[in-house]
Amino acid sequence: MHIPDGYLSPASCAIAYGVALPFWLIACRRLKRRLHTRLLPQLALFSAFCFVLMMFNLPLPGGTTGHAVGMAIAAIVLGPWAALLAVSVALLIQAVFFGDGGITTLGANCLNMAIVGSFVAYGSYRLLAGRSAPDALRRVFAAGIAGYLGINASALLAAIEFGIQPLFFHDAAGTPLYAPYPLSVAVPAMMIGHLGPAGIAELVVSAGLVAYLRRSSPELLGGMHPEPAVARKTPRGLWYALAVLMIASPLGLVAAGTAWGEWGVDAFQDAAARQAIRHASANIAPPSQAPAGLARLAEFWTAPLPDYAPAFMHSETFGYVLSAFVGVGIILLAYLLISRFAGGPRRALDPYR
Repeated sequence: MHIPDGYLSPASCAIAYGVALPFWLIACRRLKRRLHTRLLPQLALFSAFCFVLMMFNLPLPGGTTGHAVGMAIAAIVLGPWAALLAVSVALLIQAVFFGDGGITTLGANCLNMAIVGSFVAYGSYRLLAGRSAPDALRRVFAAGIAGYLGINASALLAAIEFGIQPLFFHDAAGTPLYAPYPLSVAVPAMMIGHLGPAGIAELVVSAGLVAYLRRSSPELLGGMHPEPAVARKTPRGLWYALAVLMIASPLGLVAAGTAWGEWGVDAFQDAAARQAIRHASANIAPPSQAPAGLARLAEFWTAPLPDYAPAFMHSETFGYVLSAFVGVGIILLAYLLISRFAGGPRRALDPYR
């Protein structure tokens, strides 16, 4: 679901940034006065959690891959405004340092997952949980459905962004300049996998973490207000779970294939890759070469650690673990700098405060 550079036209990217920008600004204003409180460690934790969770690729129908995002549990605990910032930071780190998603398309990726996903998940959870007690079992079911709906709303929006490119952006001969497949292909190709394994994964993650929190820190689930319900201290179990996920991150390498719509330029000229693209796209052959606009923008940014595989690492497994630790470290450092810029105390990122 991470749209790479080149798959959306510059105009589409500009519109996406324009839509996302007001949400970022409003979120920053709403949270600015609370960045020196215990909210900051929770923002850092859920940004890191989303970052690592998105490294766990799952096999999807058609030979492609997908992943959970974590936007639902972030929205449930932090509220939608804080969640959209937490997920946006994770997406920014992925794009800049690991090439997972593009720089030109970062606005679209944040709009899809951080903004729409967070608000759909939060609204669904609030509706389904109702006025139930913080430790009510009903909240576990509400969280699972919220996660499922949130990730599918994100996937649908990404599919629409892919699918409208050939309609609006093509050359004089009608050849697509960016994403090559129309809505009739993009929507089912994206949605089948997310209505299935990827959506179920988000459901399980969301419900499982709420089931844990209703016993360990029900105060995090007590508020139904869009502002975050900050606990007296961040539960240690969540930090332990993050550490386990980081170590287990190479499991994300088990799923073979590439996520739909994330093929590299070379894939359009490689026989095996072309067959895989065709198989995942309603048996419609891709263009014989990468669309011109896609090829031009694909090299807009070169990540230092592309695909979570540092070039100096001979072991892909160890490189994946290293990338997980590097990514989480960058996220924690970013929030530490935010804390100091906001005038917060140096202990703001102490996970046990």
